[in-house]
Amino acid sequence: MCVNFLPTPPTILPQRFATPDPFGEWQDEVWQDYSAPIIIQGDDGQRQALLANYGMIPRRKIPAGAAHFSTMNARTETVDRKRSYRTAWLKGYRCLIPMTAFFEPCYESGRAERMRIGMADGEPFAVAGIWRPWKEDNGSHSFSFSQLTINADHHPLMNRMHRPGDEKRSLVIVPACDYDEWLNCADPAEARRYLRDFPAERMRATGNPPRQASLLG
Repeated sequence: MCVNFLPTPPTILPQRFATPDPFGEWQDEVWQDYSAPIIIQGDDGQRQALLANYGMIPRRKIPAGAAHFSTMNARTETVDRKRSYRTAWLKGYRCLIPMTAFFEPCYESGRAERMRIGMADGEPFAVAGIWRPWKEDNGSHSFSFSQLTINADHHPLMNRMHRPGDEKRSLVIVPACDYDEWLNCADPAEARRYLRDFPAERMRATGNPPRQASLLG
């Protein structure tokens, strides 16, 4: 499943997603335990942007000697039961993860080819996620998040990704008209109606993109 993506640049984020600047820096391509912006519903009912750790359980929060496992992606089928995710899901800690593209492997050529997947029009978009706060030793709070995924066996684009024989999965792309409804949805059962396929004709996959590593300011 998706293990890295391109967050929306800070020069675009506030205007495109109608949210204040999260006041920080993030790399233009992020991986597990990198910082990336997320959008939540603030205490005033308005959208709020935060910098958060990519992965619900940050590596630095795992006790020495304990097993480390990926929490970048949460399966929607089990999000209400898995210990790492269920509290955030049931409490309505829903977020949007703004990005310009994400990456998946495609094996149609007989070998893994890195595919950049985004919108057909090249515009930024947002993926559904869950998040949680962490209280730090100094009394402040940090944040972390996981992306939500659904089965994509029948999606015309996303069913082309991943190794042959593996289950096909997709991130949940949220239409712009549903942003606030998703963020404000407190009922876990009602929230599931937003976990659906995004139209393939509005998406585009481009092969063999170079990796990026520069820091955005």
